[in-house]
Amino acid sequence: MEIEIGRGKTARRAYGFDDLAIVPSRRTRDPRDVNITWEFPFRGRTYSFPIPILASAMDGVVDPAFAVTMGKLGGLAVLNLEGIQTRYQDAASQLDAIAALDKDNATRGLQGIYKEQVKAELITQRVKEIKAGGVLAAASLTPQNVERYIGAAMDGGLDVLVIQGTVVSAEHVSSYDKPLDLNAFIRDLGIPVIVGGCCSYSGALHLMRTGAVGVLVGVGPGHACTSRRVLGIGVPQGTAIADAAAARLRHLDETGTYCNVIADGGMRTGGDLPRPSPWAPTP
Repeated sequence: MEIEIGRGKTARRAYGFDDLAIVPSRRTRDPRDVNITWEFPFRGRTYSFPIPILASAMDGVVDPAFAVTMGKLGGLAVLNLEGIQTRYQDAASQLDAIAALDKDNATRGLQGIYKEQVKAELITQRVKEIKAGGVLAAASLTPQNVERYIGAAMDGGLDVLVIQGTVVSAEHVSSYDKPLDLNAFIRDLGIPVIVGGCCSYSGALHLMRTGAVGVLVGVGPGHACTSRRVLGIGVPQGTAIADAAAARLRHLDETGTYCNVIADGGMRTGGDLPRPSPWAPTP
């Protein structure tokens, strides 16, 4: 139902996780009968994960050692290939320096640390470190840099690529630079690609049509996310996921291909995990 904001302007109500709750039904189920495995097929191979969780591609979350541990536990951790790990050989010391920054000097200190350039050889090395742990290597690159660095990542044996930005669209318009052709890039790459973020029905649908095996849903809903406060853009996560799930049904109707909808942000407690049900089994 649309709500009038002012003359000629309407909006609809959107819902975050705090607005939603799970309602028990008349039937309960033995937990041993529940299968939460997440999987997707790609060119004759099925990628399967016992735990349907991706660890976020953030410097404060994923390093190669964590990626290996997460992989052995059954999940998938995504390494940021444009972060601390690929700017410094001794990344741990830089993370310690960031943790030691006080509130008054945090912004300036972070800016100084991130002035160091990304190094292609470190991209290859970090991916190899994850592969050496015997798990799938997943990593993220931004749309503006993915063509520049993907070769180094592939040299390391990258298994899954995440093309990630604050907001990613299937068709970027620029009068200054040649934009990334997502359709052609994903088609020709040879490994599965997850892309996002998005937060609308049309945005999710067009990303699914690029051939991505999954889309990240979430712009501005997170507890630590500043997109909504700084940029003024975003959609509460419950509504964003529901819209993306509706787009998935249309995409499935059109192509017969199931695209995974992955909730990216907005989760503060363990109870938020089951609310969106973003990892439905492949039909």
